[in-house]
Amino acid sequence: VDLTAGVPFVPAEVESDILRRVRTLLRELDGHHPACQRDRGMLRWTLHKKIDQNPSNSAVLVKILVKELERAERGDFRHYIIPLLHTLMYALIKAPCISDELCGRVYDFCKKLLTLPKPFCTVGLDYATRLKMERMAPGVLYQRMVISEQSLKSDPYPYQEKIFIFADPELLSEAICNALVTDTEAAQVSQSPRACMGYVILHAMQAALGEGCDIGGLKARLQDMPTSDVEHWFQQVVSAVECTAHEPDRSQHVVRLEKIYHAVLSSLRAAPLFPPGDAPLGGLQGTPLPNPNISFHLWTEDDQLWKELVLFIRPLSQSCEPDCLSQDLDNFEIQDIISDCECCEQTRFSVLSTDSGIERDLPAAVEEPFTLCSAETEQYRLHRKGGIKKKPSPLESVAFLQAGCNGPGVKPPAKLQRRPGTPPEAVAPLQRLHTARIVLLGDDRVLGRLAQAYHALRKRETRRVFLTPRLNLQFYYIPVVMGQPNTLAVTDHAATGQEELCEVAGYLGRADPWYESNINTLCHMIPKLATMPSSPSKHLVTDLFITDVIAYYVRMGTQPVCLQVYAVKIFFNDPAQEPAEDVFLTELRTQVQESIAHRELSMTKKKTTLDGPGIDLTVTYRKVVVSDREKELAMSLRSTGLVMKAIPADEAEDLVCLNVNITEIVRINNLSGRSFSAVANRLKTRDIKIRSTEQRPFTLCLDKDSRRTYRNVISVEVSPCLEPSYCLQKTRAMKFSLHGTEDVGLVKYMPKSLLLPINTFAGVIQ
Repeated sequence: VDLTAGVPFVPAEVESDILRRVRTLLRELDGHHPACQRDRGMLRWTLHKKIDQNPSNSAVLVKILVKELERAERGDFRHYIIPLLHTLMYALIKAPCISDELCGRVYDFCKKLLTLPKPFCTVGLDYATRLKMERMAPGVLYQRMVISEQSLKSDPYPYQEKIFIFADPELLSEAICNALVTDTEAAQVSQSPRACMGYVILHAMQAALGEGCDIGGLKARLQDMPTSDVEHWFQQVVSAVECTAHEPDRSQHVVRLEKIYHAVLSSLRAAPLFPPGDAPLGGLQGTPLPNPNISFHLWTEDDQLWKELVLFIRPLSQSCEPDCLSQDLDNFEIQDIISDCECCEQTRFSVLSTDSGIERDLPAAVEEPFTLCSAETEQYRLHRKGGIKKKPSPLESVAFLQAGCNGPGVKPPAKLQRRPGTPPEAVAPLQRLHTARIVLLGDDRVLGRLAQAYHALRKRETRRVFLTPRLNLQFYYIPVVMGQPNTLAVTDHAATGQEELCEVAGYLGRADPWYESNINTLCHMIPKLATMPSSPSKHLVTDLFITDVIAYYVRMGTQPVCLQVYAVKIFFNDPAQEPAEDVFLTELRTQVQESIAHRELSMTKKKTTLDGPGIDLTVTYRKVVVSDREKELAMSLRSTGLVMKAIPADEAEDLVCLNVNITEIVRINNLSGRSFSAVANRLKTRDIKIRSTEQRPFTLCLDKDSRRTYRNVISVEVSPCLEPSYCLQKTRAMKFSLHGTEDVGLVKYMPKSLLLPINTFAGVIQ
């Protein structure tokens, strides 16, 4: 196949320069290039910026990347495939025009990936689906990306997206937070809905008509139009492109857009487009890809994530008065927002019947679309027998299950037909038209807060579903560590290094080399850019680089790595104190608590002299074996503390496994007397119980965060956290089950464990 078909002529030195940049990018993945230490993470960015400056070279870059992909497939360079494919697709989406022959070549390569194991087949299927659509309707990928990211109103494609950046102000310096706020606000200044609609029109015309499109004349016409006319032609273009995407007919697609193109050019005839002697620029011209809609949030409240998601689904302008909605959000009850707000009239969509079946519970007057005579009314009146109205229990509610089962192929519930000849109204299932992309900035401690917030959100959704059927939730993580450990880090663990605070980022980087190259490099780059002195060059770097990398990550990072959330139940030495329940994601650490009372202190010193430092513990756990069979073990030992790690040191290890390191104190008798030594006792488990047999308390810290420290603890139980919806349905099923604790019915097909998905570029590459 001739890859030069459909590729515009470029000088040999330009093609050679692009090839050199691509090869340098691949050497960075292997760590064999000096730029790895100096400019890590900037090679991909500079390559795409080079193409943005001269969009006519986009086809050359795609051609080179296709060749490198085929070379990687033939050789033993599979770790090159996904980075090259992401680089290619990002260039293809932004390109003004790519020939069908070149798109077909990329499409054929993506189909070959379906024979490879995950994640290659997953990424290949995703991009093959997109490319098939792009070949039928050129420009549809760019159009959909801009419409959803900018929340442009469009009936053919009504999807909306928003990026929420959450940063913990106690983990990041004020300078970093201020710099990120400034950058995110600056990225939105030049992006008006009118400009974005114009970009969609220009890109669609150029993608379909190629060099036959007078892009300069079209741009001038759009600038002279009122906003209402620009919106009109925008809707026409979107309808034409989406029509072709759903009913593939490429020949008709060009005809439709050419008709709109000539209509736009002839819509204003008052003045010539160009002064005499001037001609429109020939060749392909690039259309900017606007930055996505980004909002920056300092994470100061525990339920702030849930509040922002609710406001994204129901903005203040579309719901009740701001004061009323704000008050409802503060009440922490979703029913106040979706049904009990008295200052606005909202239709409550639900597939649950509110009909008790008792005649006296019918409303006094029911509005009908037409009136009947009294005889007909009596004939079709719904007669019921007397009964007792039972108040439904929260555990008997099926709201969550109905919302979760409103997918393709599920038969919608029928509605009671009260009049002959009147067809029942079909209840349209709610669609997930909104996508919230949550980007976390910080170290493992901010991910611990995310696990807490996500668990609380899932519990709230189980009690009363609202966000689940309406919102697609995606999580992203960018590690950021200060140059010098802050006060909080020193307080948490004096010996904790920066690498230990970013265990999740280290694991994701080992599992996905492209994440390591593009995202983990921001760990120290963001603080460095934030503390740079103010200068034009500083603004040039930060405004483009940081925002562009975040946009690239959320656009191309579609493969999740699911991290197990662990539940912990904590018992205290005071019998009157209720046990506490919490969750953690990365680490649980215990230490012997210093005694305060004088009597306890003297007894502790005496016991330490005899038995050594630490306290006596009883450890009961289920051992993890290769056969995955459960084997419960118990042991007693004396220890000064233990650490449970949920993130494996090797990407090949099981993510649903706790690595427990117990510092055991061993007594040694020798000729010189009695001595004690500390021995590391390691074990792997999923469920573990630890109890102090002396009733001496110890302290417990979760996710390396001193704000989540528990004191006076005598016992702790750790196990994988269960999905709240699974617990709800299992409780309901056990009422009618004869099989005890065995999962029956729908419970067998529901996700059992609560997993936190963090999106990366490739997932886990084995």
